Amino acid sequence: MNEVVQLWVYLSATPLFGLTATLAVYVAASLLYERLGRAPWANPVLWSVVVLALLLRATGTAYETYFSGAQFIHFLLGPAVVALAWPLWQRRAELRARAGALLLAALAGGAAASGSAVVIGWALGLPREVIASLAPKSVTAPVAMGIAEQLGGIPALAAVFAVLTGLVGAITAKVLLDAARIRPPAVRGFALGTASHGVGAARALQVHPEAGAYAALGLGLQVLLAALLMPLIARLF
Repeated sequence: MNEVVQLWVYLSATPLFGLTATLAVYVAASLLYERLGRAPWANPVLWSVVVLALLLRATGTAYETYFSGAQFIHFLLGPAVVALAWPLWQRRAELRARAGALLLAALAGGAAASGSAVVIGWALGLPREVIASLAPKSVTAPVAMGIAEQLGGIPALAAVFAVLTGLVGAITAKVLLDAARIRPPAVRGFALGTASHGVGAARALQVHPEAGAYAALGLGLQVLLAALLMPLIARLF
């Protein structure tokens, strides 16, 4: 027992704490996810966030101390997103044939995701800064933070909204798409990537390779369209 305590004291004071805790919690959550038949509510990203937050709270560990180790995993986010281009390259002829329809679908999906958040926020009387932070909620978090800053929002709050949107989408997508009787994997994946960015794309990849490829496309199109159009539309209004 004394050795365990000494190990904990050592890890909690070094960058190894964030790295070790993140890997251990995510592996455990992934094993549970597989054991439960990949139930949407058992999403390993969701439960990793919950468990790690509780762990930091219970141990009094500062987020900066945690992230000093977790940044090694955070760095891999960039290569992981770039890797999503491979399934798109494999379907390049198919995507060229559908380019017009996909662009229109991306515009409609992005407008619905952002517009509904803005309208609901306005109807609830939320401050302008919060509404501006809500607008890019369906864009992957790093880009959402930059867009929110240009719109006069709060980048940190935009990141929280983006992560929550991704998690909610990954958990509820199957039920909602089944209820709407949307069956083609490509359509389901594109919808998930459009509404729930990277977390949704990761969920789509777990379900079907075709869904994962189109989710990556939806994610990429939302990043480009939102970064170009949202600041322009904000200036008009």
